[in-house]
Amino acid sequence: MDLSQLNAKELEQAFQKAYQAVSETDKGFQQDTLLYFYAYYKHATKEFNLNLKHHPHNGEQLVNAFKMNALFQIRHLSVKQSKIKYIELVIKHLGDDFLKK
Repeated sequence: MDLSQLNAKELEQAFQKAYQAVSETDKGFQQDTLLYFYAYYKHATKEFNLNLKHHPHNGEQLVNAFKMNALFQIRHLSVKQSKIKYIELVIKHLGDDFLKK
């Protein structure tokens, strides 16, 4: 399936199905994969802010640094590209059965 050929509605439906598939799976993902899921999702849904709003405690500071780095790495992508990358990442790790539902 060529995701770049989907219209906006079809892409949004595929993105939501991909998000649901990741949310419902019991499969464990490597940390770098989780960071890409996080960054693509946040960018695709415009739920990101590169400013820290509080002073993190303990390991939270390190986690926030990794999240910020992941967001920084994909900042050049459009919302559409982020959705496509998210879906492609889901297909890579879970297959494409979720698209057939």
